[in-house]
Amino acid sequence: MSGSDSIFVGGAGETHADPQVLLLGYGNRHGLIAGATGTGKTVTLQVLAEGFSAAGVPVFAADIKGDLSGVAAAGSVTDKRHEAFMKRAESMGLDLQYRAFPVTFWDLFGQQGHPIRTTVAEMGPLLLSRLMQLSEAQEGVLNIAFRISDEEGLPLLDLKDLQSLLVFIGENASSIGLRYGNISPATVGSIQRQLLVLENQGGHNLFGEPALELADLMGVDETGAGRINILASDKLMASPRLYATFLLWLLSELFEQLPEVGDPEKPKLVFFFDEAHLLFNDAPKALVDKVEQVARLIRSKGVGVYFITQNPADIPENILGQLGNRVQHALRAFTPKDQKALKLAAETYRPNPAFTTEAAIREVGTGEAVTSFLELKGVPGIVQRTMIRPPSGQVGPLDPALRAAAIAASPMKGKYDTAIDRESAFEILKARADKAAADAAAAEQEKVAQKQGGGSAIDDAFNNARRYDGGAATKPASRSPSRQSDSVAEVFAKSLARQLGTKSGQALVRGVLGSLFRGK
Repeated sequence: MSGSDSIFVGGAGETHADPQVLLLGYGNRHGLIAGATGTGKTVTLQVLAEGFSAAGVPVFAADIKGDLSGVAAAGSVTDKRHEAFMKRAESMGLDLQYRAFPVTFWDLFGQQGHPIRTTVAEMGPLLLSRLMQLSEAQEGVLNIAFRISDEEGLPLLDLKDLQSLLVFIGENASSIGLRYGNISPATVGSIQRQLLVLENQGGHNLFGEPALELADLMGVDETGAGRINILASDKLMASPRLYATFLLWLLSELFEQLPEVGDPEKPKLVFFFDEAHLLFNDAPKALVDKVEQVARLIRSKGVGVYFITQNPADIPENILGQLGNRVQHALRAFTPKDQKALKLAAETYRPNPAFTTEAAIREVGTGEAVTSFLELKGVPGIVQRTMIRPPSGQVGPLDPALRAAAIAASPMKGKYDTAIDRESAFEILKARADKAAADAAAAEQEKVAQKQGGGSAIDDAFNNARRYDGGAATKPASRSPSRQSDSVAEVFAKSLARQLGTKSGQALVRGVLGSLFRGK
């Protein structure tokens, strides 16, 4: 039932009188998939991803539990859900055809997909500070490090580059501080400890080269179907801050690199951000502002962003207001806080006189949802109770052997699999340190050699010029022989005269005369 300009999401039950479709022309207006655990969010995500792929739109999605990987294989009549799916499709007037979709698997750890990397420089100080939970003073030092990297020609590609640059800054804190402000060794040490924690969490896998080229996320297969890029996130979720920061970096890169396209007939890329609440947990205002800016402006680049979370309240209001296409699965209101969140969620929908939105959100079962999609001219549609259509691909994890085959046949095979470690800040600073150490050792050897009587040619020439050789001196020929025969009295008189001219002689005279005067 999906048309060339829309994606069929579901129907209104047995009558299927009100089919719910997402118009491709408004696919870049962002969206929300929300609901409690076990209510069907992942299946809805798969339905939308399949719809965009079939329309020729590339997709990027994080696979938290591994369930989304099944989209790479066609659904099967042997699946225990087959009969239920067919019955549901029939109730909607849907001719369900099982099919597989082109998938590229990615993995920060390089185990369940192609490695995916970026450089420290591309991540930037703001996102790195968020990733390491740095204080304001520590973030300031990190900004100084990035400035010195630019000015000194010290590329920051991986973690060891940043670590070595921080060592350089700590060793030269006095001179650097005169230009950029006070740098405390304790602050540098704190950042180094956070980098160590990040490295232990697997951050060293994220930073390096070859860095991801965004164009590789925006391909189609030979039939024109958009490739679904799946990021294996089951292990990544053990480091939730790393997960959230990486996805935010990816969004930021898309925003900065893609050209303006206005409102295209269909998106250039659709981005699904699962467990979106992790992005905003304890996030500083500067980071939330950046996410809001990206969400507000990236749609003009032809990119749609869909947040998947348990409760709409997990998303800041300014960002929630940007999400025009919404699928709300059931929310359970067991506590006063839950009831308040349910009421607030219901108030964000355009009311339907046929039912109460708040009650519908509470009552819908698994596979059902309360939906609202943008209509012509971007007007929010009236809220509807919707039965979500069955997916065409396999529901659940893909068999590991099939996954390995898909990775081996991927167009990305060989491009990112081997890391490259080219000359960067670490190597440059190490070369400088080695040269300084070699120069110091040479100077020390020179000093020792001089003490032992050796020396350079210049030093030898200088010493020879200063040296007096008594054996080479000759007596003046004009000296009178008669002076050799001076009497003892004459010699004594001359000696006394010389002595009287000196301080000691003057003291002697004063002593002699004094005794004479005292004698009188």
